[in-house]
This record gives sequence, C-alpha cells and structure tokens, in this order.
Amino acid sequence: MKNATANKPRRLGRWGRPAAIFAILGPGLIAANAGNDSGGIATYSSAGAQFAYKPLFLAVVITLMLIVVQEMAARVGTFGGGGIMALVREQFSLRIGAFAVFCILVANLGLVVSEFAGIGAALELFGVSRYISVPISALILIGVVVFGSYRWAERIFLTFALAFLAYPFAMILSHPNWSEVVSNAVIPHFVGSKAFLLMAIALVGTTITPYMQLYQAAAVADSGAGPDDYPRVRTDAVGGAIIAGLIFICILIATAATIGGTGPLNSAAQAAKALEPVAGAGAEVLFGIGLLGASALAAAVVPLSTAYGLAEAVGAERSVSRRFSEAPLFLGLFAAQVVIGAMVALIPVNLFALLIGMQILNGLITPIILGFLYVLSNRRSVVGDAISSPMNKAISLLCVGVVSTLAVVVVGVTVGGWFGVV
Repeated sequence: MKNATANKPRRLGRWGRPAAIFAILGPGLIAANAGNDSGGIATYSSAGAQFAYKPLFLAVVITLMLIVVQEMAARVGTFGGGGIMALVREQFSLRIGAFAVFCILVANLGLVVSEFAGIGAALELFGVSRYISVPISALILIGVVVFGSYRWAERIFLTFALAFLAYPFAMILSHPNWSEVVSNAVIPHFVGSKAFLLMAIALVGTTITPYMQLYQAAAVADSGAGPDDYPRVRTDAVGGAIIAGLIFICILIATAATIGGTGPLNSAAQAAKALEPVAGAGAEVLFGIGLLGASALAAAVVPLSTAYGLAEAVGAERSVSRRFSEAPLFLGLFAAQVVIGAMVALIPVNLFALLIGMQILNGLITPIILGFLYVLSNRRSVVGDAISSPMNKAISLLCVGVVSTLAVVVVGVTVGGWFGVV
C-alpha cells in the first residue's frame, strides 16, 4: 500500500559516520548514472575502441560540466519546491513548455525502447532469452513504481546502480597502461578528424541529457527535501555526477586497453563480447552485469522523467508515493511508456533509425531545458538567496552554452547527412 508520508526527507546525524556518504546518495546518484545507459555504454566503449585513451581528457571535462548542470537541477528542485516543468509553467510561456514536453515524450519513448533492448541484450549474454527477460523486467518496474513508495523505489534504483561497480573491475582486468591513462587524462590528445569531432559530440550528448535534469529536480522535490536539506542534496548531486563520470572513464579505459584502435562499435553487448578474447570471460561477465544494471536503471528513470514533466506541465498530481487513483496521469503515463517500450524492443527490427530520430529530438530539447534550468537557478523568485555567484553564473552559462551548441550541431550533422551535405 502507498504511504503518503513516505517521501519525507531523511535527517542525518554526523556525516563522519562510515555509512553517511551512502545514506545521502539518492536522486543525484540515480539521475546522473541513468545517463550511463545502454546507449551511453555503447558510445563510451566505441570511443575507447576507436581512439584508445585519447578521449580521456574529454571525459574529465564532460564530468565537470555534468557536475555543474546537475547541481543547478538539484538547487531548483530544492528551493523551487517543484520540478523544472512545474516552474516553467509558473514562470514562462506555456507554449514553449508544451513544445518541450511533446519533444520529451517522443524522444524519451525511443530511449525506453533502447533501454529494454539493452536489458534483453545483457541477459542474452548469460543465456536468457529477451522474450523472457524483457516482459519480466517491465512488470517489475511497473510494480516498483506504481505500487511502491518513493523511498522504496529509490532503494531499488540504487540497487540497480550497484551494477556499475562491475566496470572498475572490468577496467582492472583489462590491465591498462597507467602512464598513458594519466597522460591522456590531464593533457589533451585530440585527433584532427571529423570522426573524432563527431565522437566528442556524441560523448557530450549521451552524458548530459534532458531527462537527467528533469528527473533530478522532480525527484528532489518528490523526496520532500527543502532548503534546510540543500547541503545533503548538493552533496548527492555532485557526488552522483562524479561517480557517473568515473564509471564513464572506467568503461573508456577498459575498452581502450583491450580493443583500442580496432574501430567503432555498434552496441554495448558487442563491446562485452569483444573484451572476452583479450581480457578473459570475467571481463565479458562484468560488462554484461553493468549493462543490465544500467539499462534497468534508465528504463525506470527515463519514463519517470517524462511522467514528471508532463504532469508538472499540466499541474497534475505527481509522486511515486501516491496511489494510482490519486495520480492517474503520472503513474498511467509511466506504465504506458514501459509497456510500449518493452513491446517494441521485442520486435526483431534494426532500431538504428529510431535512435537517429531520438538524437535529433534530444538535440532540439537540450538547449530549451538547459536554458530554462539556467534562468530558474538564477531567479530569486524561484531559489531565493541561493542564486549563483557571478563566477558560478559564468561557469554555468559556459557549460550550458557548450552543451546546447553541440546538441544543435548533432541535429545539423544528422540532417545534413541525409542530404549528403555533411
């Protein structure tokens, strides 16, 4: 049974206790690591396979940008008392918000399909048919969200995130050249080619996506966190982004050390299989476990971010702690996305065209969401005295500008490719 008071914020004692850091992790860890989904793992693996250690400096810079963006989302959710789209409805034009919500709905549905495809591919590495694993996974996710409380769902999502611990072990098994790792991480080693530029854009686009910011702000508000809880929320957001960045780096190093220079990959499952001859069966198993956890986490977070966004935009009740009768639009939309995503993922067709369309929509959404986020996080009527300092404003604006520009470039390159222009 749903517990209406289940989303009260947690109060902590001294942070010096050994388990304190784990106790404060929640929406920030979930949101940031949901970005390391099946598509993200495939992109990181492909970057390592194609360019070896050279993208490591980019990975460090992208992680810093992720920290800035996720902290803004956490601040808006904490001090604004609502998700991004709820505040957009109050502060901006409803038409702009409606366009963003429509794009989010379509693009995120495509992502849900890819996440269930990732679940199926991961369990097929262990001999389980996708026709068994995908429906069961869909039922579990619906049960957790529709019939659970916010706190229960959060614990389940954090359990999924534990699967990411497989990647540091996979990195160790790959026996990387640590001097090259350090050199490429602290000194730029860019390649003057179109392929490297497109890879860099893809890395930014798959690491910083609109659904992460939507979920971060909405989940913080849903958890019941208020201004007094901001130190905890900020630590969670920044810590989650750092952990997500470290996982990104571990995946890149593992593939760079084993199959670096062999060319791009098409999927995370292909990366897992490619590791086995070089790093042994253990590396393939670890990659498969990581892919399963990553896909399951994103398969929950992506439809939740859509449900939060739409419910916020129309002013409907939205909370994982509500019964279905209390939040029918929110919970119904979540369940519908999961069912549709799972069903489409079972159709034996190439999903490449779907993923390309999703990239274009994300390219359209990203500047809008990040623009909203920047303004909201610096508007006193929303965050009060928690607006950014002049230095932080400049850094935030730079990050938002870079990510938004690259998102638009993705749209231009993709559309240009259709007409043979790019």
